[in-house]
Amino acid sequence: MLAASGLAKAYGTRQLFADVSLNLAPGRKVALVGGNGAGKTTLLEILAGLIEADAGTVTKPRDTRIGYLPQDLGEISEGTVRQQMTSGAGPLAEMARTLHELEARLGDHGDRHDELVARYGEVQAQFEQLGGYALEAEAAKVLAGLGFSGADADRGVAELSGGWRMRTALARLLVSEPDVLLLDEPTNHLDVDSMAWLERRLAEWPGAVLFVSHDRDFIDAVADRIVELASGAAIAYEGGFAEFVVARTERIQRIEAAAARQAREVARVERFVERFRYKASKARQVQSRVKTLQKLERIQAPSRSDLAARFAFGPPPRSSRVVAELEEASVGYPDGDGPVVSGATLAVERGQTVALVGPNGAGKTTLLKLILGELSPTSGTVRVGGNVRVAAFGQHQADELDGAKRAIEVFSAGIDPGRRNLRTILGAFGFRGDDADRRVEELSGGERTRLVLARLMVEPVNLLVLDEPTNHLDLPSCDILEDALTAYPGTVLLVTHDRHLIRAVADTLIEVRDGRAVWHLGADESVLFPQDPQAPATGAVPDATPPRAGSSADRAERRRAGAQARAATSRLRKRVADLERAWSAADAEVADLHRRLSDPAVYERPEEVHALASAHEEAAERAATLLAQWESALADLEALG
Repeated sequence: MLAASGLAKAYGTRQLFADVSLNLAPGRKVALVGGNGAGKTTLLEILAGLIEADAGTVTKPRDTRIGYLPQDLGEISEGTVRQQMTSGAGPLAEMARTLHELEARLGDHGDRHDELVARYGEVQAQFEQLGGYALEAEAAKVLAGLGFSGADADRGVAELSGGWRMRTALARLLVSEPDVLLLDEPTNHLDVDSMAWLERRLAEWPGAVLFVSHDRDFIDAVADRIVELASGAAIAYEGGFAEFVVARTERIQRIEAAAARQAREVARVERFVERFRYKASKARQVQSRVKTLQKLERIQAPSRSDLAARFAFGPPPRSSRVVAELEEASVGYPDGDGPVVSGATLAVERGQTVALVGPNGAGKTTLLKLILGELSPTSGTVRVGGNVRVAAFGQHQADELDGAKRAIEVFSAGIDPGRRNLRTILGAFGFRGDDADRRVEELSGGERTRLVLARLMVEPVNLLVLDEPTNHLDLPSCDILEDALTAYPGTVLLVTHDRHLIRAVADTLIEVRDGRAVWHLGADESVLFPQDPQAPATGAVPDATPPRAGSSADRAERRRAGAQARAATSRLRKRVADLERAWSAADAEVADLHRRLSDPAVYERPEEVHALASAHEEAAERAATLLAQWESALADLEALG
């Protein structure tokens, strides 16, 4: 259906990739992963025919239709959402326009009336045979799946936000049913409901799909193969994300072992050359070995330090125990029809990581502004705690950077370095060496996001507000962000569609839906994986025929089971991290009390000695209990492998 062979692309002296080959057969679902700037978007653009490769070929049958969804739309589309859906229907759209023109001309009672009637009948029959009259119903189904309401179909596309225009473009592609779908970060502007729907849609897609994504759950639900762009090459792995992680680790270990063996052999040959370089009797052997070394192609093992950026937070100042509290609070906008969220009662406490989830447009951002005190409630009360220092990451901050400035200039603006080397800190976020001097306009979307996060995290705060922080990040950077948030001792309010990240770091969910804000302890899977409204309800009589092995239903069931297993592992990892942090704090308290009891001067105050001794005993018991719980949780985690 679509095949590429020997593709290469460079910009100036920077080689993105070389000798990349892949084959997209009907029904094949391929996830394209790799670090920011590895060339994933460039490869999609080459396959879509938008740019030329420096070398290699792309071949496809003449009648193959390719649909491409870029990360960013170049211009605002015209017409209504409904018109965009129709225009994406290919030959059916042309037939629909022809029918409309013929209907208008049939009103004229000219000499060609009978001819027009015959022509109209022919086109109408063909239109009906090709399923044209089901087009509007299909478009409505796709729009609903991607979160549009019924009234949205007649809205002008130019009126929509960037995220909703991207959804419109995605819906148009799906309705047009191309033979090959090329999708660049299709989940960036979706909520959990729309993502669950899109997963099901793509898993059953009859054509080929090649997509870029950082979302592990989405990759696992859709992909049957993963292609990684790394070190200028493309490496293919069969299976979903879990299989990819295992196979990739094993591959790197094999390369490292081969590189180590080669290094030992090279060292042995070099010792021989050095020892016998000036002996005439060994001249021929020495020259032979020197030529062998010169021709040797050295094995380069992937540098593990390059596989991920490293994010870290400074120790935050202490806030009050209750960071924000809402009691029967409602909020809306003066020009709105009513409250966006009604009767919200919740309390965000110090140290919690709270994820806000729900459909786009349900009011997550509005509720966030209410919690932070940026909006006043229309009824009820909102209280923000004392000494709360906020740092916020917005979805579009990366797009607002000054393109002419260098990365180090953006990062260091307004920061008192003190004794810190800002270049070293920026290097920890993946901008090492000359990368710190690259201009913002030269950075990929993911690199810009990392730069904004670096600037946000360099100064200590006690409340992090992160709105879709993983958009455009590569998978390794998502991993490190997850680790940093797990270890972060402050409070986090997180809006994200990345369900893996939610499960890994959040101890609480706020589900914003239908004007209500519902508090869920833990990462409730039923909230993260909304059930397909068209799927049979739980408990329905199953089909007598079991799903065919390897079918989409079978794969979906296995992937759902895998997702649940990973969810359990993520929760256990978080419990291990929480217990370790709590034990460390308790152990530090024991050490501090022991130090104070060791001061001879304190024994001049018997009452204080008694209080310190009691506190020391309680802290020691608490530390021992937490240590035992941590060891037990760690053993459970290691048992899961």
